[in-house]
Amino acid sequence: MIFEATLIGILCYLGALSSPWLFGLTGGWYLITRPLVSGMLVGLILGDVKTGIMIGVAVQAVYIAMVTPGGSMPADLNFVAYPAIALGILSGKGPEVAVALAATIGIAGTILFNAMMVLNSYWNHRADIAIEHGDDRGLYLNSAIFPQATNFLLRFVPTFIAVYFGAQYISGLMDSLPRMVLSIMNVLGGILPAVGIAILLKQIIKSYSLLIYFLVGFICIVFLKLNMVALVIVGSLLALIHYNYKPDALPAVRPVAAADDEDEF
Repeated sequence: MIFEATLIGILCYLGALSSPWLFGLTGGWYLITRPLVSGMLVGLILGDVKTGIMIGVAVQAVYIAMVTPGGSMPADLNFVAYPAIALGILSGKGPEVAVALAATIGIAGTILFNAMMVLNSYWNHRADIAIEHGDDRGLYLNSAIFPQATNFLLRFVPTFIAVYFGAQYISGLMDSLPRMVLSIMNVLGGILPAVGIAILLKQIIKSYSLLIYFLVGFICIVFLKLNMVALVIVGSLLALIHYNYKPDALPAVRPVAAADDEDEF
């Protein structure tokens, strides 16, 4: 299990918000840190790709509308994507429980992210001193090497510990929990993806009348049992109808100036 935990820890570091190695944010934060992608990678490493993808899809729905303006994060998606999904697979309790675990670990991961930002301010101070003394080597070390070493330690070490020791204890811990606690986790895990979708709809829908298209998709999936290919075709036809046959906007009516009834002298 040491090899698997090491691989997941390295992936967690490579997908961190401040890791530059995979084309910066393009290949790291915006690719392998997406739970949909990390679920497949972690499942491949742990030998259960199907469960990894199922958990990844469920977790992705929760955080589908999460944005990080100015580096501010309500939850650390990187820790959600790797140690949380790995523990979800190892627990063997299904996607719902894995989603509840991911939400908890993601919030805890924010503490480590803020700790990294505080430590990096120390390296920035040392880089400023190196500039004042004309120390090019000190500038390079304090602006590139030491911050990345800090980032690596804060990503790799917690992930390795969680996966390596979690593999031994997580299943027994979950089995020892009361049935009521597991039921609550299942309920919360089923609600959280719906919350993520609702937040996304709130951000992208300009008019509440557009919710009808979302309801059509819901009916197609739940009641008509259409697969994703058929749903894409239906969605494309609805988009064509909406943009080509919607009524033209009414021209703005200019207000008529009130006539002045008073006599002019």
